[in-house]
Amino acid sequence: MSPAPRFGIEEEYFLTDLSTRQMLAEPSADLLRECREAMEQGFAYEMFQGQIEVASPVFSTAEQAAEFLGGVRSRLNRMLAKHGLGLLCAGSHPLARWRDQRATVLPHFDQLFFEYQSVAQRSVLCGLHVHVEIPQGIDRIAVMNEVAPWLPLLLMLSCSSPFWEGADSGFMSYRQVVCDGWPRMGIPEFFGDESEYQRYLKTLQQIGTIEKEGNGWWGLRPASRYPTLELRMTDACPRLSDALLLASLFRVMVAFAISRPDPGARYEATTRWLLAENRWQAKRHGVQGRYVTDAQSGLISAGQWLEQARSLLAPTAKCIGEPQVFDQAEALLDFGNSASRQLACYARALAQGSDAQGCMHQVVDQLLQESRN
Repeated sequence: MSPAPRFGIEEEYFLTDLSTRQMLAEPSADLLRECREAMEQGFAYEMFQGQIEVASPVFSTAEQAAEFLGGVRSRLNRMLAKHGLGLLCAGSHPLARWRDQRATVLPHFDQLFFEYQSVAQRSVLCGLHVHVEIPQGIDRIAVMNEVAPWLPLLLMLSCSSPFWEGADSGFMSYRQVVCDGWPRMGIPEFFGDESEYQRYLKTLQQIGTIEKEGNGWWGLRPASRYPTLELRMTDACPRLSDALLLASLFRVMVAFAISRPDPGARYEATTRWLLAENRWQAKRHGVQGRYVTDAQSGLISAGQWLEQARSLLAPTAKCIGEPQVFDQAEALLDFGNSASRQLACYARALAQGSDAQGCMHQVVDQLLQESRN
């Protein structure tokens, strides 16, 4: 097997008022400057002024990722606390109202808001993006086709956006519901290889539908600026340990695909149909979803699907130095993903006599606490 692939992680955060629990709509330029200084490297603006992003350096091990991202979160939270603010890392901010948010004034975002109108304006969302390096000479689309059927499993583990504008959305990942308003998002189109993918992008550029390659935002895509395959479907994770687990699991899946003599050869129409149905189950029901991995077999639980992944991928996980990843994923299932924990927090607060606003405040407080770690 090839050496363990290198990887990078991007996390997005909501700046949150610790008193009102609301997302900050218009942070000052001085505050954003302090955020940049606290992060030390990797700072990036996001679509809305009350969001920031960190783009990591290239890692070789999960320990390097834990040290870097843990340091970023720690420094940011210490700095923000001086201003009565905190960091909230989740797919959606439970109390944020999209109409109250202010767009970040930069040419790239100006173009997005002009072109996509209310779809962009509603996208007050945070994701977890993971890049895994693909060796030169290996077709990234082939690897993508091998990995794509696992996307709903990764989404299910990451779900962290059950609340939208102060109410239960009925979805474990309402972020994915909002994402479905965008073109070229969600499940990738079917491409036979990277040359076909490049022809697709060139065609859209020629007719003026897109201005650059980066405007394909699928939940899994070949990155435009790096020799990587990029996971984008996953919600941002409050607990850093969950984000690191998902990055490791995705890295194992990519490493397995790279090691195969014919990655993606079994990806066909039926596979993509099942992928679409599994994504629906993941964003609607999360860990309680019922999944299907074989058209000839019956429905399986999230736990059973994870065991299928373990059976197939555990040798690869061991080879690249991630032997613990499936035990960690099983522990996450047992403990509950963020969406399950948020809903449980709300239910506990309601049972203890809190009103709806008080319940939501407790959910935000839990997310703020988890986002410190």
